[in-house]
Amino acid sequence: MFRKSFAGAAIALSVCCTSTAMATNGMNLEGYGAKSHAMGGAGMAFDTGNSAVMNNPATLGYMKDGVSEIGIGIRGLHPNVDLNYSGMTDESGATGFYMPSLSYMQKDGNITWGAAVLSQGGMGTDYGNDSPLYQGGYSDASDANDPILLSGKDIRSEVGVGRVMFPIAYNLTENTTIGVSADFVWASMDLQMDMDGMHFGMMETGGSMLPTVTEGTLNYVRYDFSNGTPFIGSAVGYGTGFKLGFTHKLSKLLTIGGTYHSQTMMSDLESSNAKLTVVNTVDNTARTQEVSGKIKVNDFEWPATFAAGVALHPTNRLMIAGDIKYVDWSSVMDKFSTTFVADNTTANGAYAGKTLDMSMKQDWRDQTVYSIGVEYKATKRLALRGGASLSTNPVPDAYLNPMFPAITKDHYTCGFGYRVTDDTKVGAAFSYAPKVTETNGEGMVISHSQANWSFNLVHNL
Repeated sequence: MFRKSFAGAAIALSVCCTSTAMATNGMNLEGYGAKSHAMGGAGMAFDTGNSAVMNNPATLGYMKDGVSEIGIGIRGLHPNVDLNYSGMTDESGATGFYMPSLSYMQKDGNITWGAAVLSQGGMGTDYGNDSPLYQGGYSDASDANDPILLSGKDIRSEVGVGRVMFPIAYNLTENTTIGVSADFVWASMDLQMDMDGMHFGMMETGGSMLPTVTEGTLNYVRYDFSNGTPFIGSAVGYGTGFKLGFTHKLSKLLTIGGTYHSQTMMSDLESSNAKLTVVNTVDNTARTQEVSGKIKVNDFEWPATFAAGVALHPTNRLMIAGDIKYVDWSSVMDKFSTTFVADNTTANGAYAGKTLDMSMKQDWRDQTVYSIGVEYKATKRLALRGGASLSTNPVPDAYLNPMFPAITKDHYTCGFGYRVTDDTKVGAAFSYAPKVTETNGEGMVISHSQANWSFNLVHNL
């Protein structure tokens, strides 16, 4: 009874505390769990502990029969995003994201089962309310010699995705395991963004509100839905997904493994506490209208992933592991699409009850990630780890948006595992992603680097 109550309370607490994350490999983290993280994100063909539920659920079958354990973890991500445009510079103030994780696993005979919750990934930036790059723009009737002022308010974005997972692994034979995980997924978003009239005109737009928005000369439109909490964004959606996996020990030297993570099936992300500010000029008179309503982020999904890997054991103390992952970003990141529905109130004036659709092209490419890691057992209690994660950049330069600069590629990792007692062990990892610099279709130079860490504690109950 104690075990079940403790695990249930831990999972409920983690759901309340899971925060948004910053992009590393696209919007995925470069590794899940301190062991995998320290080994470059590899984890298809060896025991990665409770974090196997996010790597390859089949490797949970490596637990010892009769063991049950609780795991807690914390992940820190520290991105550095810089912008440069026409001699003006700025940097994102979103430099720290912290994400807890909790898990409970138990093995009974050939079956391992349990539950876990963690943040899967996301991205975010914060340029504050004094950014020189977001003070001015151009109306839909302006040229480069006729700039207009924007709102001067906060410019920020934050996207986060989390999962509650229920895995089962089964030892088919002494050498072969299979695993599956049923996942409950949630995603959330905050967005505070000015869009000048010129750029608004470049978007795919529609809806009954559009003629009123574009009446006269449109100066800018401001989107604002944010709840000010680091734990979950204002616009939220829910859905499901699943994972399948296997491992097979070919010999004492070599084990292989693979997994498939399905694309999610999510509801649209919705917030009923959104604001749309429209500033236009009609008959030489400036007109500002703040409109309250509901925002929907349409068709937000997390992509399918295919992964395979090997683990080599040249000696009892040394393990070398390598994975390859294929992430199907192109199926889910073709465009960023929203629908705003104005409240049908007198305060909203001519906009009451009307809708505005906006779609921004993204056209992300599929991503290939190569992971390699090494573990050396220095003593019976201490394991030293290192590795690297090398990937392609999924974001095309032409559509790179400074609000969503998911362009980091390579990560270099290290860490350790230490058995404190027979029942308690800890793991820690650190990774560094060197700066990647790209120039988008408008000539803005965007740079992004990261320093990340993770810590896990596992205790046998």
